[in-house]
Amino acid sequence: MGESAPLGAEDLARIQRRTVWVLSIAQVLGGLAFGATISLGAVLAADISGDEAFSGLAAAAVTFGTALIAIPLARLARSRGRRLSLTGGMAVALVGVGLVVFAVGIGSFPLLLLAFLLIGGGQAANLQSRFAAADLATDASRGRDLSIVVWATTIGAVLGPNLTGPGAVVGDALGMPPLTGPYVFTIIGQTLAIVLYVTALRPDPLLLAQRVVASKDDAAGAIARPDDPRLARYAIFAIAASHGVMVAIMAMTPVHLLHQGASLSIIGLTISLHIAGMYALSPVFGILADRVGRIPAILVGQVILAASLVTASFGQDSPAAVTIALILLGLGWSATTVAGSALLTESSSEAQRTRRQGLSDFTMSMVAAVGAILAGVVLGLIGYGGLALVVGVAVVAVFALAPFATRSSPVSGRVR
Repeated sequence: MGESAPLGAEDLARIQRRTVWVLSIAQVLGGLAFGATISLGAVLAADISGDEAFSGLAAAAVTFGTALIAIPLARLARSRGRRLSLTGGMAVALVGVGLVVFAVGIGSFPLLLLAFLLIGGGQAANLQSRFAAADLATDASRGRDLSIVVWATTIGAVLGPNLTGPGAVVGDALGMPPLTGPYVFTIIGQTLAIVLYVTALRPDPLLLAQRVVASKDDAAGAIARPDDPRLARYAIFAIAASHGVMVAIMAMTPVHLLHQGASLSIIGLTISLHIAGMYALSPVFGILADRVGRIPAILVGQVILAASLVTASFGQDSPAAVTIALILLGLGWSATTVAGSALLTESSSEAQRTRRQGLSDFTMSMVAAVGAILAGVVLGLIGYGGLALVVGVAVVAVFALAPFATRSSPVSGRVR
């Protein structure tokens, strides 16, 4: 069906279902590639620089790269559609992966950091995918559709780090530099995701949504929303604050557990369960947001985050308590991110939507990068328990600002 053909509500619903499936499969491929990349980043940074103190710069470079590319990708989506924007982000990351292999081969640490900065483009595309899932969604399914795409990340996040062993075998067979073999799977995953976007993301969901809204027919009323800047600002703040809390605690947990004498297997299990908490139940929170409203679902996420921080603070000497805290941390992040992303989409008019989505991804990535750096300082000053209480200020702020957000003109009865 051509993108210029008139469409009814049933046609849009069918296209939306197809779009969600395409985005979900691409998320699996992109997450697979990203998971393999991140699992090796710190090791490669330490090996090439010759100093373990620089190992954290790999993740920091990816995070900053995500922030820097988020807004340009959103602008590209606005003017040319999601298909070109998502493939562009993946292509930038693919260049970055190639540079990683080259940088390791010549032993250049600055080039390695530049490569990881470019890989952030793939993460920016992965983040934008959740918004692409909401372009044609209605109030009744926006949270669910968005959350399904978020959930798909679980598969890649779990499988990616486990490709290190097979990747090493493949890398040796291909004569690649040491530790870069797993990037073969990254290249394959990124390439397949690009091919999928180019061939299957048709019609382009954002361009179609723009056309439908401009037509002002009956179908437009199902996806177009009045602009509500106050609600949009609250959504951006809630997403960024929760992401900052999550990253600050997650980044410092391995260090804390190591100082407590925990084994590497316990640390690995804790982080794996945390990642599962971030993604595995996202459809549950998406359905919750659709049924009880976006802001109530955001506040549910904040309650879970508060429980996580209290558990981490008072149970800091118990690896079991810290593990429970990390699971709750992932669940609270998931609820807030899914509901907040749905709220941001439906509180923005079609003209403002992509710009604010790009701003949200930029903000959450910058908060994460800065938060991870400051968390290390706070950990050194007042310990893990103190860090958990300090970042709790962000949770309190999200709660405190909720009444001011709901005083704005309602986007729909569901957001109250």
